[in-house]
Amino acid sequence: MNYLAHIYLSGDNEMVTLGNFMADGIKGKKYKKYPIDLQLGILLHREIDTFTDAHKTVRKSTKRLHKNYGHYSGVIVDILYDHFLAKNWDQYSNIPLDEYVENFYNSLEDNFEILPERIQRMTPYMISGNWLLSYATIEGIAKVLEGMNRRTKNKSKMNQAVDELIEFYKEFEAEFTIFFDELIAFSQKKLKTLSSQIKI
Repeated sequence: MNYLAHIYLSGDNEMVTLGNFMADGIKGKKYKKYPIDLQLGILLHREIDTFTDAHKTVRKSTKRLHKNYGHYSGVIVDILYDHFLAKNWDQYSNIPLDEYVENFYNSLEDNFEILPERIQRMTPYMISGNWLLSYATIEGIAKVLEGMNRRTKNKSKMNQAVDELIEFYKEFEAEFTIFFDELIAFSQKKLKTLSSQIKI
């Protein structure tokens, strides 16, 4: 899953949310140097990624893209799923999306010093470009995919995947909805399990 989903699936604990967000910048057992709630977020992020990568519905989405984008298909689906979460946000949260992401940006700025260097470099761009809110529109997703394509030095052609998003919009949205309901239940259960294990 992409940034918005990871943040949302963390629940209401600010430090768990930050840990989940910054987890890609922390390798191996280096998570153990962080406070417990940050560790929980990092471990939850890894569990979410494992669950997502193995899920049959997600694989159905990625298969649709594989011919044109190969191993980048999974990254693209993560981004597309964040679009459907943002677009349908009021089905998942009572807090308006613009308010939710503003609160998260404030949290990033307030806790900037604990973020890994890689995440620190990215954060100002995320906030200034308002990435999380932009996910709600096809235009916003197109910009994200363009940025990802540039990062691969135009090898991935990920910018072109907006065409598949438009062509198979209903299929992707239906797959996201089925999968995300299962992912919410998984994440809530896994967070409780990890919390009981790590705090012993």
